[in-house]
Amino acid sequence: MMVSTRLWLGGMVQLSRDRHLADTLMQQVRRCAASLRPLLVLTDGWSAYPGSIRRAFREKVKQTRGVGRACLQVWPELHIGTVIKRTEKKRVVEITRRMAHGLVEQAEQLLLGSRGGTVLNTAFIERLNGTFRERLACLTRKSRHAPRRLRALETGMYLIGCSYNFCCVHHELSKASHVGSPCTPAMAAGLTHHVWSIFELLSYRIAPPPWVPPKTRGRPKKQAEPIKMAVPRPLVRLRKGVLCLATG
Repeated sequence: MMVSTRLWLGGMVQLSRDRHLADTLMQQVRRCAASLRPLLVLTDGWSAYPGSIRRAFREKVKQTRGVGRACLQVWPELHIGTVIKRTEKKRVVEITRRMAHGLVEQAEQLLLGSRGGTVLNTAFIERLNGTFRERLACLTRKSRHAPRRLRALETGMYLIGCSYNFCCVHHELSKASHVGSPCTPAMAAGLTHHVWSIFELLSYRIAPPPWVPPKTRGRPKKQAEPIKMAVPRPLVRLRKGVLCLATG
């Protein structure tokens, strides 16, 4: 989620919560934040997040001239913050904030610039998770509509997320301190200029990606050479002591 515009970027559904899940999710965030420098990423206390963020936000850098392999370096302007909450009897009793990568002073400046508060927090994504659980029954803690197929759960998640971005007016963004008029997260991010309807969202057509021919295995086939026609050769005949040129 992009805090400054409240735009939902994407999600990932998987049977197990492991490193592959975190890597796939952070690759989605990397594609959305490719042009944002500097960047602040705030997560909860899951230990897989910091390493996945470092692996996602790194680029190849050639340090020596000539032949040699380029090394992978993390973005120099990347900052990773972690917020760990300890609960007792379903109430938060302690909050631990720490930096997994980067400096606290720069992270706080980026947080103020995005209007995300004055201290490191995950309040915005937690509020969005509550919205998803409210609108999609299979995401609640206790439900009679448990999902049976991952495809159906992922489709429902993206349907709720896209309708949240384009069709639902955000109360905080519509205040005078932000935009001052009915505004959706997509409008705040500059993706559209009006509030979409559900019909407009579902009937919108996306151009398919360009077709790429599949790679063939084995040696490339030789192109058929054109058939060369036999050219008639001239015949030289001697008639009565005179050279005559004839073709046959």
